[in-house]
Amino acid sequence: MTVARFYLSAPGLVCPLGSDPQTICQALFAGQHGLTEAHGWLPDRAVWLGQVDAELPAIAPALAAFDCRNNRLLLAALQQLQPTLAPLLQRYPAERIGVVIGSSTSGIAEGERAIAEYEQRGQFPAGFAYRQQEIGAPALFVARQLGVRGPAYTVSTACTSSTRAMMSARQLLQADMCDAVIVGGADSLCRLTVQGFAALESFSRGQCRPFSADRDGINIGEGAALFVLSREPGPVALVGAGASADAYHISAPQPDGLGAEQAMRAALQDAGLTPAAIDYLNLHGTATAKNDEMEARAVHRLFGAALPCSSTKALTGHLLGAAGAVELAFCYFALQQQQLPVQLRPPVSDPNLPALNLVTQPAAARLATAMSCNYAFGGSNVALVLARTDAGERQ
Repeated sequence: MTVARFYLSAPGLVCPLGSDPQTICQALFAGQHGLTEAHGWLPDRAVWLGQVDAELPAIAPALAAFDCRNNRLLLAALQQLQPTLAPLLQRYPAERIGVVIGSSTSGIAEGERAIAEYEQRGQFPAGFAYRQQEIGAPALFVARQLGVRGPAYTVSTACTSSTRAMMSARQLLQADMCDAVIVGGADSLCRLTVQGFAALESFSRGQCRPFSADRDGINIGEGAALFVLSREPGPVALVGAGASADAYHISAPQPDGLGAEQAMRAALQDAGLTPAAIDYLNLHGTATAKNDEMEARAVHRLFGAALPCSSTKALTGHLLGAAGAVELAFCYFALQQQQLPVQLRPPVSDPNLPALNLVTQPAAARLATAMSCNYAFGGSNVALVLARTDAGERQ
């Protein structure tokens, strides 16, 4: 029996590294970060954030109820997909094109500003609509922007939101409910997440340092990444996906990393690959003490110490619900350009962590496969595997 393959289009992407593939790849493969020191987010200190500084496109008046920064990030990514989308929108019925988006913030920032104005003036600002901050709004916005009428929903599982969205999109294709799915994620900066992670004492005092002995927490960022997932042959295929839910703790990871390892093993089994067949691993790598410790253990048990790997959160910050989609886009670029994403700088050796082959200098490599992993509050663990196809080898 022939197993159906599902292919990813080139991504539409906007993140702290830039708003076009050329700029993003230049920073990604050189290890140039997009973090800036920002004031006014915390009452007592400045904080390093990964902010998108590109001018974002305006949302049409007909969709004003969806107008928020989160959806403008999505629209910026969506516009980059137009060369891929245009023929698909003509070829397939609107009912056969789905949308699955991962997000953990939606338009909460607009809600924060609306409440602040209400407290000061006794009324909400003109143009504020509750739908802007609904967690399900991103997928509905994309569907209405494109005029498609297939399944459209938002997945919100914290930091695995957009990797879970990718799995959901594949399931829609496997069930023959769709011919193509616009899939990805978006999260925008808001005070809820910045101050929330600060309250958890998870925020770094400077730039985050994944897997380093002096790591002291995360930086938060924002961004959006979208793909078209379909049966249309292309240079990169989604060949494996695995997930687990260890439910160890509401916010802390399982210390031994068994849940993370289970997700990676499931993705390998789904892809029909052994650990030795993976050429690059994009780590979750939040730079918190507990995440990096459990992840290093899980990765070392499964892959040993030789596999090239890196945490690109050192460049972008943690994009929360968008992290999975953005980091999958980085893996896509790595496979296309045969370059390893760089982790910025060598970490200070931590004797409590098993050895990992962290990429800290620009390097070319022969890459046929790449795995990307994300882990989230509540014990949600997801791993995805991408592979170059014959079309990719010919490019």
